[in-house]
Amino acid sequence: MSSSPVSSLPLITAKMGKVHKGNSDAKDKKTEFSLVRVKSTWKSKLGKKINKDVVDCVSAAKIYESITDRGTSWTVVSPITFTYKVTETYGLLDPSNDTLLLGHITDPQQLEDIKTSNKPIRRFVVIEQEVFQIYGAKLTEYLEANDVVYKILALPTTEENKSMETALKILDDVNNFALDRRTEPIIAIGGGVCLDIVGLAASLYRRRTPYIRVPTTLLSYIDASVGAKTGVNFANCKNKLGAYIPPAAAFLDLSFIQTVPRRHISNGLAEMLKMALMKHRGLFELLEEHGCMLLDTKFQVDNTLYGHSSIKAASQATRIAITTMLEELAPNLWEDDLNRLVDFGHLISPALEMKVLPSLLHGEAVNIDMSYMVYVSHESGLLTEEEKQRIISCMVGLELPVWHEEFTMELIQKSLQDRLKHSGGLVRMPLPAGLGQADIFNNTSFDILHRAYIKWNEELSVSSDSTCDV
Repeated sequence: MSSSPVSSLPLITAKMGKVHKGNSDAKDKKTEFSLVRVKSTWKSKLGKKINKDVVDCVSAAKIYESITDRGTSWTVVSPITFTYKVTETYGLLDPSNDTLLLGHITDPQQLEDIKTSNKPIRRFVVIEQEVFQIYGAKLTEYLEANDVVYKILALPTTEENKSMETALKILDDVNNFALDRRTEPIIAIGGGVCLDIVGLAASLYRRRTPYIRVPTTLLSYIDASVGAKTGVNFANCKNKLGAYIPPAAAFLDLSFIQTVPRRHISNGLAEMLKMALMKHRGLFELLEEHGCMLLDTKFQVDNTLYGHSSIKAASQATRIAITTMLEELAPNLWEDDLNRLVDFGHLISPALEMKVLPSLLHGEAVNIDMSYMVYVSHESGLLTEEEKQRIISCMVGLELPVWHEEFTMELIQKSLQDRLKHSGGLVRMPLPAGLGQADIFNNTSFDILHRAYIKWNEELSVSSDSTCDV
């Protein structure tokens, strides 16, 4: 699957000038300047009408000059466009498949120039250590078969070492390899932690070096790989340092998932279920009906028990999950709007996950959060008892935890208070309002939160082992 290009146009405002005491209501005179390039020099031109015959280039940026009795200020409005590709492919490490090396290039002329050039392709690859143990030989064979000058850095990338120290280790090796910061993207191969760390390192090196994401877990396949977030943990807080710099491309190959342990498949299904509950009833019903099959087959073609229905369900589930995720991310790539449905399951789970490291995987912590919030929705009158039970049964069927002893009322209150500080003074709590429907709420009372917590504890604290009926 190849997605539509994702772009956004943020505004960058720069203000300068002397500070004067005076009338704060003083009228200002705002003058608009266009920016044009003439013989390598940028110049400001008054007004909107530009004779394009006498200039080399007209920028999309504008400068607005304001003069008041307090001084002069300049407001810069500079559109920034990011375009990146999310592409499903097969046989990514097949030497005859050039997607990994050239699939990020969108300019046909640039692509042709590279193919006809005698200059060797150079690539710096960061790969999760456990992934390297499985695919290292195949990756090396692929690079050498395509005459690539390469450096492979295999690292243990876990939540415990998701840190600036790891990012700086990567940058030290990148610097020694001497990458071209515009034409030689760093390739990250691994789970979400690996993709996040490499993305941050790339965004720091020479202020932005392109990078490519290759997810090897189900969670990173449908979540980390399709967005723009990069980051590392800091001050015992999850992803407290980071940036919004999307990859040049994300290449998705489901065949990597076949070597992932069953628990990690379940872990990824939690983020898939999140999108189902927020946006897509059909995806929820697919997971409800075929979740065990997807776990058994690891999203691969199964020619024995399930036949080709397994890959059909896998393809539908991943495509819907990615599409719904991109729908939410593309118009809000920099999170200028803090009302985000994709935050469902992420209000309490970051604190829970960091508190109990390494006992819970990310998706498991998210699912425990979602499980509790389903009870909040029910107590708020947004879900019926039947809908609540269907959701919890689906979670159990996906072999996800629905309760944890460290998920306390104290943790809930502290997490929501912290959210107020970082979400513009509002809780912005996404809650399901039916199957595949959701809204964001700011006024959920403590009474509702507490009643939901009591019922959640009573009904789910003694959980039975989940089983899949074949």
